Amino acid sequence: MSGPHLRDGDPSSGTPEDDAPAPGAIPAAVSGQPDDGDRPTARDPFGAGRLTAVVERLRGEVRAAHAAAEGRALIELAKGVIVERLGCGPAQAARQLAELAEQAGLSQLELAADIINQAARDRVAEVAGDFLRVTGDRPGTAGADASVGVRLRTAESAALSADDTQSVAESLLAHALEPLGAVAVAIWTTGADASLSLRGHAGFGSDEAARWHYVPPGVTTAARQALTARRTVWYPSLAAAGVPSIGRARHPDGGRVVVPAGTGGRIHGVLEVCWARPLEPQPQAVERQIEALAELCAHTLETLPAEGGPTRPLLPGGEGPLELAELADGLHDPALVLTPHLDDAGRLADFRIRHANALFQDPAGRPRNTVEGALLLEAYPATAGGSELFDRIERVYATGEPFRSRRTRLTALVGQVPLSSLADISISRHGDSVFLIWRIEDESARLANLLQHAQRLGRVGAFEEDVLTGEITWNGQLFDLFGRDKTAPPVSLRDLAAHAHQDDAGAIRRFLHSVLHQRRAGSAAFRLLRRDGVTRHIRVIAEPALGADDRIQSVRGAYQDISAQHWTEVALTATRDRLVATEEEAQERNRLTLQLQHAIMPPAKPPLDAPGLDVAVRYRPAESDSMVGGDWYDAVVLPSKKVLLCVGDVAGHGVEAATGMVVLRNALRGLAVTGAGPGQLLSWLNTVAHHLTAHLTATAVCGVYDPESRTLRWARAGHLPPVLVRGSEAADLPLLRGVLLGALAEAEYEEAELRLEPDDTVLMYTDGLVERRDTSVPESVAQLLAAARLPAESLERRLDLLLSRSKSDTDDDTCLVGVKVT
Repeated sequence: MSGPHLRDGDPSSGTPEDDAPAPGAIPAAVSGQPDDGDRPTARDPFGAGRLTAVVERLRGEVRAAHAAAEGRALIELAKGVIVERLGCGPAQAARQLAELAEQAGLSQLELAADIINQAARDRVAEVAGDFLRVTGDRPGTAGADASVGVRLRTAESAALSADDTQSVAESLLAHALEPLGAVAVAIWTTGADASLSLRGHAGFGSDEAARWHYVPPGVTTAARQALTARRTVWYPSLAAAGVPSIGRARHPDGGRVVVPAGTGGRIHGVLEVCWARPLEPQPQAVERQIEALAELCAHTLETLPAEGGPTRPLLPGGEGPLELAELADGLHDPALVLTPHLDDAGRLADFRIRHANALFQDPAGRPRNTVEGALLLEAYPATAGGSELFDRIERVYATGEPFRSRRTRLTALVGQVPLSSLADISISRHGDSVFLIWRIEDESARLANLLQHAQRLGRVGAFEEDVLTGEITWNGQLFDLFGRDKTAPPVSLRDLAAHAHQDDAGAIRRFLHSVLHQRRAGSAAFRLLRRDGVTRHIRVIAEPALGADDRIQSVRGAYQDISAQHWTEVALTATRDRLVATEEEAQERNRLTLQLQHAIMPPAKPPLDAPGLDVAVRYRPAESDSMVGGDWYDAVVLPSKKVLLCVGDVAGHGVEAATGMVVLRNALRGLAVTGAGPGQLLSWLNTVAHHLTAHLTATAVCGVYDPESRTLRWARAGHLPPVLVRGSEAADLPLLRGVLLGALAEAEYEEAELRLEPDDTVLMYTDGLVERRDTSVPESVAQLLAAARLPAESLERRLDLLLSRSKSDTDDDTCLVGVKVT
């Protein structure tokens, strides 16, 4: 055990008698002999500085006197241990203590703390022993830290001699927590309603303490979390945890340790320790020191009288079993009064049943007098099982926070057979006792409750009408259904037509004839005209109840509000009609779109009159007529004898895409007459798409073939490049620069020139040829090139082969243009 650092006024620096002022001595600060530095000066004519110095010296002497008194109490206690062990007198014990301290090289205070620890063998002694086992330090060794035993025993002595909790907090901080680096401490006490009140503090400002003097129940603070969790909670940084508490504004990044302070299973309060900086992980010995201080706080909170308290009144805390027994006997539900039962070590082991009220019924049939006085776990061992009832009682007793629960399953052992039932539970703490109330859910009440909920959800109201006396019984739901006050008389079946729409009188008449005359169950649907002007669609169903003479005695039945169902059917019918009309309109629209597309671009094009060039086209429309797209192609001989070749794809489907395709196709034909190159043609076509159409975008490949030089100049606008088939090889042409049509107001398109050889084939296509849902575009293009390398008898055969190997699954059109040099 390491010794403390010596400080001015520290009782460990010598005997208390040496440190204390001599009896009758007058302190220099008040002896009327001022020092030279305390005389009035020109800057301080009233001697304020001198008075401040006097106050500080007096405070230091007071602290020294307190420290000496606390140290003297430990030394006197150690002397008492020596008197008891050696059987000697007080004077001899004092000499023995001085000699032992001198031989061990310790101060008398350090040796006194060690003697008390060995004799007490309590929690403080265990903590001090743990510290020695971890550090290996012994009191008095060179460079050793302050003795844990001295600090804890000094704090204990000051706390036990304190008159209020405020003094306890100051002593804990000064003697035990400041050596651990703590800067402030707060001691909270718990109220009967699980509230928290600040009973003592040190290191926090008075204004801060005034703001935190009371924390209502349910407010989540650092102390509240330790209380509800019933364990020590460490916060490396309170701000990082986002939990409010006292002093957070002053030390926002500081660490906190919050420890429940309880004895015998009951938490009397919470000890909260504050650090100025983030808290690093601490050794277990430090954790046990703080827990020992919390246990010391628990004992002081248990013995010290209540101070101040919260501004709101608390529940009585001093009732004994007698008062609670009288309260339990006045209840209309079974109730038990429980008190804690502690083991030899002072820990909560069980609860004793002090009283069972008159309505208490034991599941096993035992009388009340055999249960009263028994331990709860012995009388009802199943409370510690799946119902967790014992754990909840223990928690309520520890924290004071009441517990309420509906439909809790309770299990009792009757002849080693578990019997379960559902009950509403209420557990509360009153003083040192626990009040347990429960209400068993009756089976008939449960079924009636279920029926009531079912009727409410189904908007059903039940009735019974006595045919002989005319007495009518309605349930509450039926009054709401008819919009009638519950004090108003119910409506008879014979008067039902007067409350219904006149067009429904025939249906009600047939219903009454079936029930009252044919004596069989019947039903009818009608429109109920309520007094508040609301019309509801109602279905009534009833059946007669026959007596012994086979005559009708009463009619029982129910009314159900089917307004929602009726209006749903009306809405469904209207929706069905609209869907049919929309479907017919869509079919007509798609038919016209398809006719427009086929009129402009037939699936097969007649041969093109171009010398030295064989041209073939294929067009495969989408499988669904509703997905008619904007794919287009064109192959035409220009006035210059050059051949215009192009394919394109307008974004979207339907009439808009088809008409957009017509605009771009015809515009390109007209622009190509100018003799411009493909790049210029696409630039002009972009202007048409951007300015002369409504938000039209498209991709395209445009080529101009010169038969004389056998050269193909081409450009692309966001489209896949053409494919060149030469001999047994096939490859796609370079990916030239060019954005899609209509994306920008102005755009330029890169051109390329390709000199073709005899038997060369150039393929232009839209993305419907290569797009697949489960295959990437590069992979599909590779498959297209592989198919293009296959030998073919003619250009027409090659195009058919490519289409047959391309199974489109994206509901998109496909255009394919092939050019072969002959």
